[in-house]
Amino acid sequence: MNQSFGIPLMGLATPIGTGREAVAPALFAGTRAGLVPRDSLVPGRTVHVGAVGAPLPPIPDGLDLYASRNNRLMLAALRQIEHGVRAAIRRHGPHRVAVVLGTSTAGILEGEEAYAAVRRDGAWPAGFHYRQQETASLAEFVARALGVTGPAYTVSTACSSGGKAFGSARRLIRAGLADAVVTGGADTLCRMTIGGFASLEAVSAGQCNPFAAGRDGINVGEGAAAFLLTAEPAEVNFLGLGESSDAHHLSAPDPEGGGALRAMQAALADAGLASSDIAYVNLHGTGTPLNDSMEGKAVHALFGAEVPCSSTKGMTGHTLGAAGAVEAAFLWLALHREHNPEGFLPPHLMDGKADPAIPPIRLAGRGERLAAPDGAAAMLSNSFAFGGSNVALLFGREDRS
Repeated sequence: MNQSFGIPLMGLATPIGTGREAVAPALFAGTRAGLVPRDSLVPGRTVHVGAVGAPLPPIPDGLDLYASRNNRLMLAALRQIEHGVRAAIRRHGPHRVAVVLGTSTAGILEGEEAYAAVRRDGAWPAGFHYRQQETASLAEFVARALGVTGPAYTVSTACSSGGKAFGSARRLIRAGLADAVVTGGADTLCRMTIGGFASLEAVSAGQCNPFAAGRDGINVGEGAAAFLLTAEPAEVNFLGLGESSDAHHLSAPDPEGGGALRAMQAALADAGLASSDIAYVNLHGTGTPLNDSMEGKAVHALFGAEVPCSSTKGMTGHTLGAAGAVEAAFLWLALHREHNPEGFLPPHLMDGKADPAIPPIRLAGRGERLAAPDGAAAMLSNSFAFGGSNVALLFGREDRS
C-alpha cells in the first residue's frame, strides 16, 4: 500500500450545522432542515437552497480587500483547526506550511451586490474592491490570515475543486515543498450561479431527490471545510486519489459513466485497495437525471449493490466548488471514532422510490452502521464537474483493537 497522509484536524460550516459537534448528529440522523426556500435568487421563482445560517466571523483587521462571504465561510471552518495549524507553523516554520483550497463562485456575491448598488445609486460602494471576487482570493486570504509563506493557491475546476485540492496538497508534501498543508474548499450562494443552473433547467422545483425516479434537478448550496494534511498518520488518513478528465461535453456527463468509473478505479489503485475493501461511498448524487444515471452505472460496475452509498446533497444541496471538501468532511466524521463511536453512515434522503432505470446500488437508510464500528475502514467520495473533471477521494482508518 502507498504511504497514507494524516488528516488530524477538520473544521466545517454547512447548511446542517457549523462545527464537528453540531454537524455529526445532524448528518447521521439525516435532516432536510438545511434546504430552505428563497424567493430572492431567481426572478419570479422560489427555489430551495442549502444556506449556512450560523453567524460568520469578521474579516481580520488589515485584510479588508478580502472581505467576502466566501472568505468568512472559510474562516469559520479554519477557526476550528487553527490551533493545530499554529502548532504546525511553530514546528515547521511558516515557509513550510502551504495552503491549497478549492472554490468556484468565490466572491461573486459581493460583485453582484456592488453592481446592484451602481444601478441604484450611480456609483460603486465605497467598500467594494474587485479583488473581493477574485477566485485566487480564497487561498491568498487564508495564507495572510495565518501568516504562512509556503505555496498558496486556489484550485477552480467547478464542482470537483474541493476534491482536487487534496491531490494538489498531497503533491506539495511528496515533492518536499511543504510539511503541512491547509486544504479544503468554500463556495457561496449567489444569483449568477443559481440563475445559470436555472437557465439549464437543472434546478429542482422543490427539495432535490438524488437517484429517485422523479428527480428533477439540484438544490444549490454553500459551505466550507478546512483540513490540516500532514505526512504523519492520524485517526483519519488520506489513502488514495483518483482523477480523470473525460471531456465528454461542456455541461453534460458521459452517459455511460466512463470517466467516473476511471476516477474511482484510480483511487483504489492509488491506495492499494480492492472494491471489496470499501465500507461506504459518498455519491456525487446531484439529483439531475443525467448525473445520477451515469454515476449509478459507474458505481454498480465497480461495487455492485453491496456497498452502502448515499448522496448527502439531499441534506446540504450541491455546494459546487466546496462539494468535494464538504463531503470529504462527512467522510472524516463517519470515520472518526470520537465523533461517530457507533459507526453510523450518512443516510440517503429522497422522496419516493429509487429510479429502476439505474443499475441497482445500495442506498443507505437511516440508522445504518459500519459492520465493525471500532475496526479498520475505508470510504470513498466522488465529485464530478462540468467539462468532465472527475475526482474520487479515499479516506480510511486503522484497526484500533
